[in-house]
Amino acid sequence: MSHRIVITGAGGLLGRTLAAAARSRGHDVMALTSADCDITDPAAVERAVRTDDVVVNCAAYTRVDDAERDEAGAHAVNATGAGNVARACARVEARLIHVSTDYVFSGDFGTAEPRPYDVDDETGPLSVYGRTKLDGELAVHAALPHAHVVRTAWIFSGGDGSDFVAAMRAKAAAEDTVDVVADQVGTPTFVGDLAAALLQLADADAISAPVLHAANGGSASRYEQARAVFEVLGADPERVRPVGTDRHPRPAPRPAYSVLSQAASTAAGLTPLRPWRDALAAALTSTP
Repeated sequence: MSHRIVITGAGGLLGRTLAAAARSRGHDVMALTSADCDITDPAAVERAVRTDDVVVNCAAYTRVDDAERDEAGAHAVNATGAGNVARACARVEARLIHVSTDYVFSGDFGTAEPRPYDVDDETGPLSVYGRTKLDGELAVHAALPHAHVVRTAWIFSGGDGSDFVAAMRAKAAAEDTVDVVADQVGTPTFVGDLAAALLQLADADAISAPVLHAANGGSASRYEQARAVFEVLGADPERVRPVGTDRHPRPAPRPAYSVLSQAASTAAGLTPLRPWRDALAAALTSTP
Protein backbone atom coordinates (compact mmCIF):
# COMPACT_ATOMS: atom_id res chain seq x y z
CA MET A 1 0.00 0.00 0.00
CA SER A 2 2.64 2.50 -1.05
CA HIS A 3 0.14 4.81 -2.68
CA ARG A 4 -1.83 7.48 -0.88
CA ILE A 5 -5.58 7.68 -1.39
CA VAL A 6 -6.83 11.22 -1.88
CA ILE A 7 -10.60 11.65 -1.55
CA THR A 8 -12.22 14.81 -2.87
CA GLY A 9 -15.73 15.47 -1.67
CA ALA A 10 -14.92 13.77 1.64
CA GLY A 11 -17.65 15.66 3.47
CA GLY A 12 -20.42 13.71 1.74
CA LEU A 13 -21.83 10.31 2.62
CA LEU A 14 -19.70 8.35 0.16
CA GLY A 15 -16.55 10.35 0.86
CA ARG A 16 -16.85 9.89 4.62
CA THR A 17 -17.58 6.19 4.30
CA LEU A 18 -14.72 5.66 1.87
CA ALA A 19 -12.23 7.52 4.07
CA ALA A 20 -13.17 5.46 7.12
CA ALA A 21 -12.97 2.19 5.17
CA ALA A 22 -9.61 3.08 3.65
CA ARG A 23 -8.11 4.02 7.02
CA SER A 24 -9.42 0.82 8.59
CA ARG A 25 -7.48 -1.12 5.95
CA GLY A 26 -4.25 0.70 6.70
CA HIS A 27 -4.20 3.15 3.81
CA ASP A 28 -2.60 6.56 3.99
CA VAL A 29 -5.63 8.77 3.39
CA MET A 30 -6.02 12.44 2.63
CA ALA A 31 -9.74 13.22 2.96
CA LEU A 32 -10.58 16.61 1.48
CA THR A 33 -13.95 18.28 1.98
CA SER A 34 -15.08 21.00 -0.39
CA ALA A 35 -13.80 23.51 2.15
CA ASP A 36 -10.37 21.83 2.08
CA CYS A 37 -10.22 21.58 -1.71
CA ASP A 38 -12.66 23.28 -4.04
CA ILE A 39 -12.39 21.24 -7.24
CA THR A 40 -13.67 24.18 -9.29
CA ASP A 41 -10.31 25.82 -8.50
CA PRO A 42 -7.60 24.15 -10.63
CA ALA A 43 -4.78 25.45 -8.46
CA ALA A 44 -6.36 24.01 -5.31
CA VAL A 45 -6.59 20.58 -6.91
CA GLU A 46 -3.02 20.74 -8.17
CA ARG A 47 -1.77 21.51 -4.66
CA ALA A 48 -3.59 18.47 -3.27
CA VAL A 49 -2.37 15.81 -5.70
CA ARG A 50 1.07 14.31 -6.00
CA THR A 51 2.75 11.58 -8.01
CA ASP A 52 1.60 8.01 -7.25
CA ASP A 53 -1.59 9.12 -5.51
CA VAL A 54 -4.85 7.36 -6.21
CA VAL A 55 -7.47 10.09 -6.31
CA VAL A 56 -11.13 9.19 -5.81
CA ASN A 57 -13.34 12.07 -6.88
CA CYS A 58 -16.51 11.89 -4.81
CA ALA A 59 -17.13 15.63 -5.09
CA ALA A 60 -20.37 16.39 -6.88
CA TYR A 61 -23.31 18.73 -7.04
CA THR A 62 -25.95 16.13 -6.12
CA ARG A 63 -28.98 18.31 -5.41
CA VAL A 64 -30.81 17.00 -8.46
CA ASP A 65 -33.81 19.34 -8.30
CA ASP A 66 -31.77 22.43 -7.39
CA ALA A 67 -29.58 21.80 -10.43
CA GLU A 68 -32.53 22.55 -12.72
CA ARG A 69 -32.39 26.15 -11.45
CA ASP A 70 -28.60 26.28 -11.04
CA GLU A 71 -27.11 24.75 -14.15
CA ALA A 72 -23.98 26.88 -13.91
CA GLY A 73 -23.32 25.71 -10.36
CA ALA A 74 -23.91 22.07 -11.21
CA HIS A 75 -21.71 22.29 -14.30
CA ALA A 76 -18.91 23.99 -12.37
CA VAL A 77 -18.60 21.05 -9.97
CA ASN A 78 -19.77 18.05 -11.98
CA ALA A 79 -18.12 18.89 -15.30
CA THR A 80 -15.46 21.60 -14.97
CA GLY A 81 -14.41 20.40 -11.53
CA ALA A 82 -14.13 16.80 -12.67
CA GLY A 83 -11.94 17.93 -15.55
CA ASN A 84 -9.75 19.91 -13.15
CA VAL A 85 -9.17 16.80 -11.05
CA ALA A 86 -8.33 14.74 -14.12
CA ARG A 87 -5.85 17.31 -15.44
CA ALA A 88 -4.16 17.57 -12.05
CA CYS A 89 -3.80 13.78 -11.96
CA ALA A 90 -2.47 13.69 -15.52
CA ARG A 91 0.13 16.36 -14.72
CA VAL A 92 1.72 14.33 -11.90
CA GLU A 93 0.86 10.83 -13.18
CA ALA A 94 -1.59 10.05 -10.39
CA ARG A 95 -4.41 7.56 -10.88
CA LEU A 96 -8.03 8.72 -10.86
CA ILE A 97 -11.31 7.04 -9.97
CA HIS A 98 -14.23 9.32 -10.77
CA VAL A 99 -17.70 8.56 -9.39
CA SER A 100 -20.62 9.05 -11.75
CA THR A 101 -24.30 8.14 -11.84
CA ASP A 102 -27.08 6.11 -13.43
CA TYR A 103 -28.76 9.43 -14.29
CA VAL A 104 -26.59 9.64 -17.41
CA PHE A 105 -29.14 7.25 -18.94
CA SER A 106 -32.61 8.16 -20.18
CA GLY A 107 -34.51 5.05 -19.14
CA ASP A 108 -36.36 5.19 -22.45
CA PHE A 109 -36.32 1.83 -24.20
CA GLY A 110 -39.20 2.74 -26.49
CA THR A 111 -41.26 -0.35 -27.19
CA ALA A 112 -38.42 -2.68 -26.16
CA GLU A 113 -38.36 -4.46 -22.83
CA PRO A 114 -36.17 -2.59 -20.30
CA ARG A 115 -32.92 -4.32 -19.42
CA PRO A 116 -30.01 -3.37 -17.17
CA TYR A 117 -27.73 -0.76 -18.72
CA ASP A 118 -24.29 -1.95 -19.80
CA VAL A 119 -21.26 0.34 -19.58
CA ASP A 120 -21.23 1.02 -23.32
CA ASP A 121 -24.95 1.65 -23.78
CA GLU A 122 -26.02 4.94 -25.28
CA THR A 123 -26.42 7.71 -22.74
CA GLY A 124 -29.22 10.26 -22.77
CA PRO A 125 -29.59 12.19 -19.52
CA LEU A 126 -32.95 13.81 -18.82
CA SER A 127 -31.91 16.35 -16.18
CA VAL A 128 -29.33 19.07 -15.69
CA TYR A 129 -27.74 16.88 -13.04
CA GLY A 130 -27.47 13.95 -15.44
CA ARG A 131 -26.14 16.12 -18.28
CA THR A 132 -23.47 17.73 -16.11
CA LYS A 133 -22.39 14.35 -14.75
CA LEU A 134 -22.08 13.02 -18.30
CA ASP A 135 -20.07 16.11 -19.23
CA GLY A 136 -17.85 15.26 -16.27
CA GLU A 137 -17.26 11.74 -17.55
CA LEU A 138 -16.24 13.13 -20.93
CA ALA A 139 -13.98 15.77 -19.36
CA VAL A 140 -12.25 13.15 -17.23
CA HIS A 141 -11.48 10.87 -20.15
CA ALA A 142 -10.43 13.77 -22.38
CA ALA A 143 -7.74 14.71 -19.86
CA LEU A 144 -6.90 11.24 -18.56
CA PRO A 145 -8.04 8.44 -20.90
CA HIS A 146 -7.03 5.64 -18.52
CA ALA A 147 -9.01 7.06 -15.59
CA HIS A 148 -11.79 4.91 -14.17
CA VAL A 149 -15.32 6.31 -14.35
CA VAL A 150 -17.49 4.37 -11.89
CA ARG A 151 -21.24 4.76 -12.24
CA THR A 152 -23.40 3.93 -9.27
CA ALA A 153 -27.01 4.47 -8.26
CA TRP A 154 -29.48 5.13 -5.44
CA ILE A 155 -26.87 5.26 -2.67
CA PHE A 156 -28.18 4.56 0.82
CA SER A 157 -26.69 4.34 4.29
CA GLY A 158 -29.33 2.82 6.55
CA GLY A 159 -28.62 5.49 9.15
CA ASP A 160 -30.19 8.82 10.00
CA GLY A 161 -28.94 10.77 7.01
CA SER A 162 -30.82 12.33 4.12
CA ASP A 163 -30.87 9.37 1.71
CA PHE A 164 -34.04 7.51 0.74
CA VAL A 165 -33.57 4.55 3.08
CA ALA A 166 -32.91 6.85 6.03
CA ALA A 167 -36.11 8.73 5.19
CA MET A 168 -38.09 5.48 4.99
CA ARG A 169 -36.57 4.34 8.29
CA ALA A 170 -37.97 7.46 9.92
CA LYS A 171 -41.36 6.83 8.30
CA ALA A 172 -41.37 3.25 9.54
CA ALA A 173 -40.86 4.46 13.11
CA ALA A 174 -43.99 6.59 12.85
CA GLU A 175 -47.56 5.35 12.45
CA ASP A 176 -48.68 7.04 9.26
CA THR A 177 -48.97 5.60 5.78
CA VAL A 178 -46.52 6.79 3.12
CA ASP A 179 -47.01 7.18 -0.63
CA VAL A 180 -43.99 6.10 -2.70
CA VAL A 181 -43.55 6.14 -6.46
CA ALA A 182 -43.79 2.71 -8.05
CA ASP A 183 -42.81 3.66 -11.62
CA GLN A 184 -39.14 4.52 -11.04
CA VAL A 185 -36.91 1.44 -11.11
CA GLY A 186 -33.22 1.44 -10.30
CA THR A 187 -30.41 -0.24 -8.40
CA PRO A 188 -30.30 0.49 -4.65
CA THR A 189 -26.66 0.58 -3.56
CA PHE A 190 -25.33 0.39 0.00
CA VAL A 191 -22.63 3.00 0.52
CA GLY A 192 -20.41 0.56 2.42
CA ASP A 193 -20.44 -1.90 -0.48
CA LEU A 194 -19.70 0.88 -2.96
CA ALA A 195 -16.76 2.07 -0.84
CA ALA A 196 -15.37 -1.47 -0.80
CA ALA A 197 -15.60 -1.63 -4.60
CA LEU A 198 -13.79 1.68 -4.96
CA LEU A 199 -11.03 0.47 -2.64
CA GLN A 200 -10.67 -2.73 -4.64
CA LEU A 201 -10.28 -0.60 -7.74
CA ALA A 202 -7.75 1.66 -5.99
CA ASP A 203 -5.64 -1.38 -5.11
CA ALA A 204 -6.03 -3.23 -8.43
CA ASP A 205 -3.68 -1.97 -11.12
CA ALA A 206 -4.80 -4.82 -13.38
CA ILE A 207 -8.35 -3.52 -13.88
CA SER A 208 -8.13 -1.33 -16.95
CA ALA A 209 -11.76 -0.77 -17.99
CA PRO A 210 -12.41 2.97 -18.47
CA VAL A 211 -16.08 2.75 -17.41
CA LEU A 212 -17.41 0.49 -14.68
CA HIS A 213 -20.73 -0.01 -12.93
CA ALA A 214 -20.67 -0.57 -9.17
CA ALA A 215 -24.12 -1.14 -7.71
CA ASN A 216 -25.75 -3.84 -5.65
CA GLY A 217 -27.31 -6.73 -7.51
CA GLY A 218 -30.92 -6.77 -8.62
CA SER A 219 -33.40 -3.98 -9.13
CA ALA A 220 -36.35 -2.37 -7.37
CA SER A 221 -38.86 0.40 -7.67
CA ARG A 222 -38.80 3.04 -4.98
CA TYR A 223 -42.04 1.49 -3.71
CA GLU A 224 -40.46 -1.96 -3.47
CA GLN A 225 -37.41 -0.53 -1.76
CA ALA A 226 -39.57 1.30 0.79
CA ARG A 227 -41.58 -1.85 1.53
CA ALA A 228 -38.34 -3.75 2.05
CA VAL A 229 -37.19 -1.16 4.60
CA PHE A 230 -40.44 -1.55 6.53
CA GLU A 231 -40.19 -5.35 6.41
CA VAL A 232 -36.62 -5.43 7.73
CA LEU A 233 -37.54 -3.10 10.57
CA GLY A 234 -40.64 -5.06 11.52
CA ALA A 235 -43.07 -2.36 10.43
CA ASP A 236 -46.19 -3.13 8.43
CA PRO A 237 -45.24 -2.90 4.72
CA GLU A 238 -48.90 -2.35 3.85
CA ARG A 239 -48.45 1.17 5.19
CA VAL A 240 -46.42 1.86 2.04
CA ARG A 241 -48.76 2.72 -0.83
CA PRO A 242 -47.77 2.80 -4.52
CA VAL A 243 -48.35 5.96 -6.54
CA GLY A 244 -47.23 7.25 -9.92
CA THR A 245 -44.51 9.82 -10.45
CA ASP A 246 -47.23 12.24 -11.51
CA ARG A 247 -48.42 12.29 -7.91
CA HIS A 248 -45.07 13.67 -6.76
CA PRO A 249 -43.94 16.09 -9.48
CA ARG A 250 -40.34 17.25 -9.10
CA PRO A 251 -38.39 19.96 -10.96
CA ALA A 252 -35.92 17.42 -12.38
CA PRO A 253 -37.15 14.46 -14.44
CA ARG A 254 -35.87 11.06 -13.32
CA PRO A 255 -35.32 8.08 -15.62
CA ALA A 256 -38.16 5.61 -15.22
CA TYR A 257 -35.64 2.76 -15.50
CA SER A 258 -31.93 3.07 -14.72
CA VAL A 259 -30.84 -0.36 -13.50
CA LEU A 260 -27.08 -0.86 -13.90
CA SER A 261 -25.58 -4.12 -15.14
CA GLN A 262 -22.49 -5.42 -13.34
CA ALA A 263 -21.63 -7.88 -16.11
CA ALA A 264 -18.87 -5.92 -17.85
CA SER A 265 -17.38 -4.74 -14.56
CA THR A 266 -17.29 -8.30 -13.24
CA ALA A 267 -15.61 -9.43 -16.45
CA ALA A 268 -13.03 -6.68 -15.98
CA GLY A 269 -12.17 -8.03 -12.52
CA LEU A 270 -14.32 -6.00 -10.13
CA THR A 271 -15.98 -8.17 -7.49
CA PRO A 272 -19.75 -8.03 -7.98
CA LEU A 273 -21.69 -6.38 -5.19
CA ARG A 274 -24.17 -8.53 -3.26
CA PRO A 275 -27.94 -8.34 -3.88
CA TRP A 276 -29.45 -5.08 -2.69
CA ARG A 277 -31.90 -6.78 -0.30
CA ASP A 278 -29.01 -8.48 1.53
CA ALA A 279 -27.16 -5.17 1.72
CA LEU A 280 -30.27 -3.39 2.98
CA ALA A 281 -30.84 -5.92 5.73
CA ALA A 282 -27.21 -5.65 6.84
CA ALA A 283 -27.29 -1.85 6.76
CA LEU A 284 -30.49 -1.54 8.78
CA THR A 285 -29.68 -4.19 11.39
CA SER A 286 -26.14 -2.93 12.03
CA THR A 287 -27.14 0.72 12.39
CA PRO A 288 -28.59 1.93 15.67
